[in-house]
Amino acid sequence: MLIRDAEIQGEGRADLRIDGHLVTAIGTLEPRAGEPVIKAHGGALLPGLHDHHIHLAALAVRDASVPCGPPEITDIGGLSAALSQPGQGWLRGINFCESIVGGTLPDARMLDRMVPDRPVRLQHRTGRMWFLNSAALAELLDRAAPPPGLEREHGRFTGRLFDEDRWLQDTLGSTPPDFAAISARLAAFGVTGLTDMSPGNDPGMARHFGQEVAAGKLKQNTVLAGALSLAGAAQEGWRLGPAKLHLHESALPDFDETCRWISQAHAQGRAVAVHCVTEVELVFTLALLEASGSLGGDRVEHASIVSPDLAASMADLGLHACVQPQFVHERGDRYLAQVEPRHHPDLYRLRSLRDAGIVLAGGSDGPYGSVDPWAAMKAAVRRLTRSGTPFTPDEALTAEQALALYLADPLDLSRRRRIAVGEPADLCLLARPWHEARERLDSQDVRITVASGRVIHQRVDQPPVERFARTETATA
Repeated sequence: MLIRDAEIQGEGRADLRIDGHLVTAIGTLEPRAGEPVIKAHGGALLPGLHDHHIHLAALAVRDASVPCGPPEITDIGGLSAALSQPGQGWLRGINFCESIVGGTLPDARMLDRMVPDRPVRLQHRTGRMWFLNSAALAELLDRAAPPPGLEREHGRFTGRLFDEDRWLQDTLGSTPPDFAAISARLAAFGVTGLTDMSPGNDPGMARHFGQEVAAGKLKQNTVLAGALSLAGAAQEGWRLGPAKLHLHESALPDFDETCRWISQAHAQGRAVAVHCVTEVELVFTLALLEASGSLGGDRVEHASIVSPDLAASMADLGLHACVQPQFVHERGDRYLAQVEPRHHPDLYRLRSLRDAGIVLAGGSDGPYGSVDPWAAMKAAVRRLTRSGTPFTPDEALTAEQALALYLADPLDLSRRRRIAVGEPADLCLLARPWHEARERLDSQDVRITVASGRVIHQRVDQPPVERFARTETATA
């Protein structure tokens, strides 16, 4: 494949050839006989974007779920209307936020008043808990014994289920979802790679990822983080990523046991990726890594609240951070209203982490955040909430720095992927030059996405790739 007249960083306007999975030539190139040709017309050609923190299975099932939280749903009346779906089978609600019901966590009785005659499971926006109505409780408990995470008060089950996704999946006989639709959506954003950060990823889920890749449904280059057992799984269609540790401030794990877990991960040659959305979780993580020893590539996921002192400690340990810049826009108004004012300067830092010497990478946390990396880049540059309120504007990045969050090598975040001869042919072609695109940071500018040398997305309003029957120079 030949891409003609593209704007390539460090090369200016040039042609680029792909053979197999690699970039094999850059310069002024003539098309070969029968070679597909893409006319770039001076559009910026970038390395394909990589989402460094996503939950693909949860994202894939979201389309079959009912939104039950902001911005779609903002009060209890809206929630009741959203759950009033026709049908008899299970109803799955997602993204619930307790603010819409006055700050309380719903129980079976509350949900029964909304949906009395069909089983409902409502997922909290954090993904950590489910709320079940009486019909759902009865059906689940008829199939399996109650797990430890099913809350009981005064001898009765409340319908609140904490950290029991595996039990819920096994009891319902759930099978992993098809990834084709979400893979196509990511490709339209110029995403050629992803790191699935689900802590429950194990050899069974790895097999599913491999099958989806083999079937051509998952087109992105895939890295799997997750359980220690992943290290022994057959790596067919995916690469092994960090061991994932999901901390919960309300129930932190045994310190010594967790240090041993980290040592096991390091012995596998794997970094650890630790979920940190509170100050306590970050302090606990730093103590763990000081005690067990850090490994190059150990990383903090989210880094939601980081004081300057904690940022310095992260830098001293050589930790990387995977950030979600879009949360400032998507949730910033709620953060400013609900988070203690003393923490506001420490929320979702970017520039100060970078200035402290911490390597940053960007991830969507989809489905818990937007999977559009261009929206995240725009949020990183503008630092505005949905209402237009400035949110720690001193933490803003330049457009180039925001783009770089998605160009990191997923197995070495300190290395920025680039377009060069011999590099993988994972590319994102924009419909305009970078000096224009940087002012917009809009996914609508993505024209063609190439992963491992294959076109996996082409914007519908663009002409198809041309194929030359004879060796001749193409007109620009």
